[in-house]
Amino acid sequence: MATTYDFPGDLIAAQQELNQVWADLTALYKRLPYSVEPMEAWQRPEGYWLATSRAYPDSPGWSEQEQQEVATLREKERDLTGMILTHAFWSEVAGPERLDARSQLKHALEREDGDGQEAA
Repeated sequence: MATTYDFPGDLIAAQQELNQVWADLTALYKRLPYSVEPMEAWQRPEGYWLATSRAYPDSPGWSEQEQQEVATLREKERDLTGMILTHAFWSEVAGPERLDARSQLKHALEREDGDGQEAA
């Protein structure tokens, strides 16, 4: 039987916020041009580590606002990750069990079977 953990509300809330930051970053990266700096169109040659060629259009680069938006989200990601990793809760979990506990925290909010915990 797997051990279940009674995660503190602030730790669950931080993980939930981190999940949202990751989702926001993913969505942002999908809508941004592929290159931060302006770049002319280019094409990967045939046989270059992939069997097919791939063409890339001109990239206007990211605007200052877009760069700042990415930087803000990345900073928030670093802060939340640090808060989660250094939370006092982990000192209550035996070293060999921490990997399992961390995995459970990451997925605690995904559970819809009634066994998951909700953010306070």
